[in-house]
Amino acid sequence: MSKKRSRGKRRQSSAGQKEDLSALAGRLSDYTAIQPSERLRIETEPTEYTGRVIDIITPIARGQRCLITSPPKAGKTMILQTIGKAIALNHPDIYQIALLIDERPEEATDFARNMPFDVVASTTDKPARNHIKAAEQVFTEAIKRMLRGEDVVILLDSITRLARAYNNFADSSGKTLSGGVTAGALDIPRQLFGAARNLEEGGSLTIVGTALIDTGSRMDEVIFQEFKGTGNMELVLNRELAVKRLWPAVDIANSGTRREADMLDELENERVPILRRKLSDMSPPDGLSWMLKRLKDTKTNAGFLRSVNA
Repeated sequence: MSKKRSRGKRRQSSAGQKEDLSALAGRLSDYTAIQPSERLRIETEPTEYTGRVIDIITPIARGQRCLITSPPKAGKTMILQTIGKAIALNHPDIYQIALLIDERPEEATDFARNMPFDVVASTTDKPARNHIKAAEQVFTEAIKRMLRGEDVVILLDSITRLARAYNNFADSSGKTLSGGVTAGALDIPRQLFGAARNLEEGGSLTIVGTALIDTGSRMDEVIFQEFKGTGNMELVLNRELAVKRLWPAVDIANSGTRREADMLDELENERVPILRRKLSDMSPPDGLSWMLKRLKDTKTNAGFLRSVNA
């Protein structure tokens, strides 16, 4: 298993041995993908409410494809950092790496200084070719480790900007679709996101990626629709909640994990459906406010769930 990565280390994307990523990804068909079921706990401290909400509403397991859909200024970076820190704390056996694409340089520095593992960043001053090189470097390493039986997590910010990079680098002679997306330009980004899986033979790759919505860009909307439904966990952030300073700004009704019963314990399987029914009778702001208040009154999620009555 991997050793814990040093804090604050930020890698640029240009160096490294050239690998045939497509051939490596093609080997995945030789392995058996099974449903993710081994839980990654995001709950840490009693006052880390973001992690506690994620653990209840959108539980994560090894091998999942997690999509965080976020409008501008809704807290997606905070969500990613919370998940990364929790996994590093609760699951030190996991090799974890963050991939930042087309990010502002100061934001990349801040992210790296706050994460106890490596951050690979291709910043806004770099061309699309560099963004692609960064992504393929990270995914090559991650897939190789998974095939060796390791458990790997990639935090990807963002799928949208990665897809834009592939579109900018696509053959300009190809057919242009809605939003200025070139036909076939999103095939490789979809394959990269689809590489996340839990292998029966051992090893897993979990991807937690952000997708931008409500940006005013038709291209961003096309990219989002291309990836929507390809994950098995979706965490939806709500701009209205963020404006009201309700953090994490999670749209509870529209967020969830496929086959979550496979990874929940007995108490969670009993009480989470009750909680969702209760919250469905409230508006998103009222529901999140109610949940956060009850979380503050309890030290653990187990204690909170025991307090939830039908």
